[in-house]
Amino acid sequence: MLNVYGIKNCDSVRKALKFLKAHEIAYEFIDFRETPVTQEIIDNWLEKCDINTLFNTRGMTYRTLKLKEKNLSDNEKRHWLAKENMLIKRPVITFEKNIIIGYNESQYQNLLLK
Repeated sequence: MLNVYGIKNCDSVRKALKFLKAHEIAYEFIDFRETPVTQEIIDNWLEKCDINTLFNTRGMTYRTLKLKEKNLSDNEKRHWLAKENMLIKRPVITFEKNIIIGYNESQYQNLLLK
């Protein structure tokens, strides 16, 4: 079973869910707003991916908090992800021991349609 983390009104999350439904792939959706992601979960993800892949520098939250000006270290970024889940690039899909960050249809096809 896949876990899909994100928020319902995110375009990338919608595309990912549409892909999963179209290919009849079972998943559980975890909404950041209803069930915040903990530091422990983020640390687990970071064992499988780079902090700069997971940390969303293109979103409104990043701009609003003026984090670019703070020139954050990787450890500071890690703490910000747990403090403010909207800084996590969406969606995050976890399955088996794998993780996929963001929506990339070719990556989905290669990893999810086995």
